Amino acid sequence: MPHRADRTVTTPTANKPAVMATRPATLYTSDVLAAATGLAAWPWNDGLPHKGEARSRTCGSALAIGFALNATGHVVDLGIRTHACAIGQAAAFAFAQGAPGRDFADIAAARAALGLWLAGEGDLPAWPGLGVIAKARAYPSRHGAIVLAWDAALEALKR
Repeated sequence: MPHRADRTVTTPTANKPAVMATRPATLYTSDVLAAATGLAAWPWNDGLPHKGEARSRTCGSALAIGFALNATGHVVDLGIRTHACAIGQAAAFAFAQGAPGRDFADIAAARAALGLWLAGEGDLPAWPGLGVIAKARAYPSRHGAIVLAWDAALEALKR
């Protein structure tokens, strides 16, 4: 059986012959869906003192995040509420896995590296779990959802 990315689709148009196109590799893999559902391990908590929100301009996805920090400003607890596609949720899952022990500077550096990677100007950042959404770089309409957790976190930690 051919790999999904190798399948072709014929699309007829009015008074024109069918056009052949190659379908891209599957974006919503079982790993992406598992990560998206894994986000439930960090439920929203109104009691967390540092809160921020972000919304994607490209797709309308939204995410709210809350943090508790230790005396040195490092994340010790977090909760997330999201209204995003599976890619946005999977990226938020990766964020949540890697955030404990990090501070504002760490998160800001990772967000900058993520932006460069999405623009094709850098490597996938060394943040645990981001590999699961690596295929989404080829989908610019998903880029805004990918960075939601980092953007909301920076908003929360600026306050």
